[in-house]
Order: sequence, then structure tokens, then C-alpha cells
Amino acid sequence: MEERIKKFSSFRICEHAIAMIVFFVLVFTGLPQKFYNLEISKAIINLFGGIDMMRFIHRNAGLFFCLQISVHIIYGAVTLYRGAEPVIFITKKDFKDAIHNLRYYLGFDAIPATTGLFTYRQKFEYWGVLTGSILMALTGLILRFPVTATDILPGILLPASKLIHTNHAIILVIIIIWHLYNSVFNPEVFPLNRSIFTGYVYKRV
Repeated sequence: MEERIKKFSSFRICEHAIAMIVFFVLVFTGLPQKFYNLEISKAIINLFGGIDMMRFIHRNAGLFFCLQISVHIIYGAVTLYRGAEPVIFITKKDFKDAIHNLRYYLGFDAIPATTGLFTYRQKFEYWGVLTGSILMALTGLILRFPVTATDILPGILLPASKLIHTNHAIILVIIIIWHLYNSVFNPEVFPLNRSIFTGYVYKRV
């Protein structure tokens, strides 16, 4: 017997789908600009119609991304206040679960850790993506509006933002690749964890 448990609302499902599209647009219009000397980057730039068009798409996708992050945080705060969604904060138990599972994988424990609706891996990935996305959004806004930014903030933030934005993008891509592994290729969920598309998980009772 299996019990069906609601994990994601319809809003979260749509939000995730849009985030996937926007993320890949930002990756394919951003990384070729950083590694412009590579042949594959030149091919992608030409595919987008030149560097000016690529920058136009990247900047506008970035502005949409900033809007989406803002909506995500506001919606999360409201639903948390109302108690309408499960809490995804990292707790002491998550670190204990990670250590327990490490012992399990090494053969020192007989059974894996018992987790809640969100596992420690999902929580770590979520906060890694969210904090990284906020950092990318803030530095992206500074680079998008340099005059306004330097009217308010020290000018040194411009080169610092460029360095952070371009390098942290690679870290964020690595986190997303790890997230894809855990959501698709991990033997525990292969061939696909469908919960973000159906909204439900199933628990044996």
C-alpha cells in the first residue's frame, strides 16, 4: 500500500518549469561570453545572431530571473507564515542524516537515515541554488545598471561584481548538474523523480 502525499503546489510546479527554461537561456547566452575564444562559443554566438543579440537576450532574461527570484521569496514567506507549505529550512537533523547515510554507504549502518518530506540533499541543493541565484541577480543588476549602481554604491563593486558574476555562474552550473543527477540519474529515483511535475510523492504504509 502507498500513501500519496502532496509535496508541491501547482504554483511551485509552474515556477520550476519556468525557472528551468530561464536558467538554460542564461547559461547558453552567458557562458559563451565568458569563454568567447572557444570555437563552440563562437558557434553559439553566431546561432543567436551575434554578440549584441546574445547580450540583449541575456540581460532581459536576467531581469526576468530577478523578478522570478523576488516572487519566489515573497511567495515562500507568505506560505510559510500561513503554514501552507512544508518548511525546507536546514536543521541539525539534516547534518545528522548526512553523517548517518555516509556511514550507511560505507557499511557501518544497516539502514539509511529516515528523512522527512525533503531530504538533507534536497535542502542543501535548494539553498545552494537559491543563495547562488540571489548573488547572481544582485551582481547582474549592478552590471546591468552601472551608473545607477555607482551613484549609490562604491565604484569598486563594478569590477568585483563582474568577477563574482562570471565565476559564480560556473559554480551554479555545477550545483545544477548535481541537482540533475539527484533528480534523474540517482539510482534511488532513476529514471526520473516526477514529484516536481506531478506535485506528489508516495510513501509505503
